[in-house]
Amino acid sequence: MNLFSEIRALVLEALNKMVARGDLPEGLDMAAVAVEPPRDPAHGDMATNAAMVLAKPAAKKPRDIAEALAALLAEDPRITSAEVAGPGFLNLRLAAAEWQGVVRAALQEGRDFGRSTLGAGQKVNVEFVSANPTGPMHVGHTRGAVFGDALSALLDFAGYDVTREYYINDGGAQVDVLARSAYERYREANGLDPVIAEGLYPGDYLIPVGEKLKEKYGASLLDQPESEWLAEIREFATAEMMAMIREDLDLLGIKMDVYSSEKALYGTGRIEAAIARLQDAGLIYDGVLEPPKGKTPEDWEPREQTLFRSTLHGDDVDRPVKKSDGSWTYFAPDIAYHWDKIDRGFDLLIDVFGADHGGYVKRMTAAVKALSDGRVPLDVKLIQLVKLFKNGEPFKMSKRAGTFVTLRDVVEQAGADVTRFHMLTRKNDAALDFDFDKVLEQSKDNPVWYVQYASARVNSVLKRAAEMGVDTSDAALAGADLAKLDHAAELELAKKVAEWPRIVEIAARANEPHRIAFFLYDLASDLHSLWNRGNEDLSLRFIQEGDQAATAAKIALVRSVSVVISAGLGILGVTPATEMR
Repeated sequence: MNLFSEIRALVLEALNKMVARGDLPEGLDMAAVAVEPPRDPAHGDMATNAAMVLAKPAAKKPRDIAEALAALLAEDPRITSAEVAGPGFLNLRLAAAEWQGVVRAALQEGRDFGRSTLGAGQKVNVEFVSANPTGPMHVGHTRGAVFGDALSALLDFAGYDVTREYYINDGGAQVDVLARSAYERYREANGLDPVIAEGLYPGDYLIPVGEKLKEKYGASLLDQPESEWLAEIREFATAEMMAMIREDLDLLGIKMDVYSSEKALYGTGRIEAAIARLQDAGLIYDGVLEPPKGKTPEDWEPREQTLFRSTLHGDDVDRPVKKSDGSWTYFAPDIAYHWDKIDRGFDLLIDVFGADHGGYVKRMTAAVKALSDGRVPLDVKLIQLVKLFKNGEPFKMSKRAGTFVTLRDVVEQAGADVTRFHMLTRKNDAALDFDFDKVLEQSKDNPVWYVQYASARVNSVLKRAAEMGVDTSDAALAGADLAKLDHAAELELAKKVAEWPRIVEIAARANEPHRIAFFLYDLASDLHSLWNRGNEDLSLRFIQEGDQAATAAKIALVRSVSVVISAGLGILGVTPATEMR
């Protein structure tokens, strides 16, 4: 049930009546007609912009349209008042039964309450994390991992067919560095002093890899030249790193559907085929790029390269795909990889990148647009940095990683649920502070705790109601006399529950899972507020001693809140609390 969609349908029905009787011209585009909560709740329950967006194409004054529309809407029993405000906004008030019906719908639909058909089964590929397989995941990867997983869950909830994908960057020079670093730990396992030269990975996490290499090869590689062991150790160490990364993802409850390898693109003809497709479209040429901004001509060595004419698809400059020596640039396999996604039949591609990939957005978007003839959109979400604090000080680096704080460090100290929720308390393109003390404190200022406290409170009330003989099953509560929910404060909470399906669609359209976290905090705040009002007004207490009917209705209300919190936390990948300790 989506009450906002139902009232919007009612508004569109009234507008069509106005067209039929000649009050409005035919052929009006009504896609922009919206029904949403008013900015000021004192103005009503819902507001529509219909008159404002249709006035110009209809060549009429918005207030005239609004007044005629208000008269039609007032005829519907669901609408208790329709008032024109300002130049032509229309504020609506709904009958209490509509809000009570939302409570019943939440109980009847359970975990499916708020689910949407918005996606209509469209196939979406969400590529996220994609950390280089050269070591454990760091805190920046943590935020990207949580964001990508929550976005995937949100899109699934909104009716899309979602594939979670990890792109293994195992085709570049960094995996050669990994192999050399692992070789030094292999030497160490054989009793020699490792030489961790500048540029190698110094973290202790490679020590077990060196020991495993000794188990497999003994001392047989010690006197061999690099050309003999590099490829083999590279493959071995990469597999070990990916096993470590999978373990890190497991700590956060993240399961990928697909792991794709960059290395697998080489030598298969797929890179060549992707570039040939662009060439057939007239988008590949040999040329010399202008000097980069900030460089003087003396710093620039012009050379002819094979270029992708990305400026025809929105990029700032054309991009090289093949170097002057004939080798592929980093961009070329990425083009092939995205063409592979398109070829797999995805209708929408989403890439979750770190903030340092900002310069990659336009070129990749241009490539996807060119490869799909504009059919498949690409939405790149950049994840800003996370700053860690503890005891008021920046959190120190991890010795195990050598240069950074690992995902495991964060999860072991804060817990998976707290980590996941807090990583979604800011929009992805805003920097985020992660203070270990604050994310664990029990206060209203900690959104993780505040939402979980609401979940635990509902659970405790359900137990108390059951003890007094109230059937607290969702089926029984859905059949309660919800007309007893007639206090303004109770109806306000029901109105917040009614916003859930709308929030899901808004968040899914924008690919912004943080909106779910924000909404859950607001919903929890409204529940706590009603709970506290019961301390002064006994009629608002959820448990009404001696009145099972009233208790059942009030329990139905708070249980509907729990339904939404559970669904929202499910999207965020957080387990609802049943009690607080």
